[in-house]
Amino acid sequence: MSTVPISRRRLTNPRRALLHVFLIAAALAMLYPLLWMISSSLKPQNQIFSDLGLWPAEFRFQNYADGWRGVGVPFGRFFYNSFVIAALVAVGNAISCSMAAYAFARLEFKLKRLWFSLMLVSIMLPFHVLIVPQYSLFRSFGWLNSILPLTVPSFLATESFFIFLMVQFIRGIPRELDQAAALDGSGPIRTYWSIILPLSKPALVTTAIFSFIWAWNDFFSPLIYLNSVENYTVSLGLRLFLDSTNASSWGPMFAMASLALAPIFVFFLIFQRLIVEGISTTGIRG
Repeated sequence: MSTVPISRRRLTNPRRALLHVFLIAAALAMLYPLLWMISSSLKPQNQIFSDLGLWPAEFRFQNYADGWRGVGVPFGRFFYNSFVIAALVAVGNAISCSMAAYAFARLEFKLKRLWFSLMLVSIMLPFHVLIVPQYSLFRSFGWLNSILPLTVPSFLATESFFIFLMVQFIRGIPRELDQAAALDGSGPIRTYWSIILPLSKPALVTTAIFSFIWAWNDFFSPLIYLNSVENYTVSLGLRLFLDSTNASSWGPMFAMASLALAPIFVFFLIFQRLIVEGISTTGIRG
């Protein structure tokens, strides 16, 4: 039988109900811009900014057809470019960062602590500080206006955040497994491939999904390195609907922006459990 006084329970229930009302109201306030964008994708041009309601007075599905035809280039091309770049970045970060994390967590080499400290310091280095030397380097390679500047660095373990995340996870794997593998004649590479990599599935999935999301939403890097419209990503393709002469196609732009959210939403729903597991385990184990 509960030992909480009835008077306290009577006070707790209204407070809990008030808290739930506040959280629901806050969630609706944060979701309103997203819902408004989806609603605006179904409105005629003249009602998008004049009618702020979420239910369109008149549905115009033609916005999706007009947006998919794009501005000179079909918008499907932009989806294809973004998917290829994001997929390569996700695979590259998962492979290279896991290898670097295994080296920091398990192997012994000279100046290991120094290199690990420098890696951690690089997390706090703003991306914009590196953009000029990187641009000069990629231009000397002849990589401009291609996906190479956007994908190749991910295969070289340049994302320190993911390295640190996976180091924390690998440190939580018992070292006895490494010792047992060594007794069976396995070297570092075989131990990494057969033991560490399969057990690091939550951290690998977390790295891949966040890499995919960040690459898919990235606007600045494609803007710097891509010049041809045929090579544009979704974020750059959406900019083509905006015109400084006040002839912007808001309806088709909102329609394509709504479709651009679908891959991220689907990926998060599919891998939500593994993402939460990966973040929680890397945060608890140290």
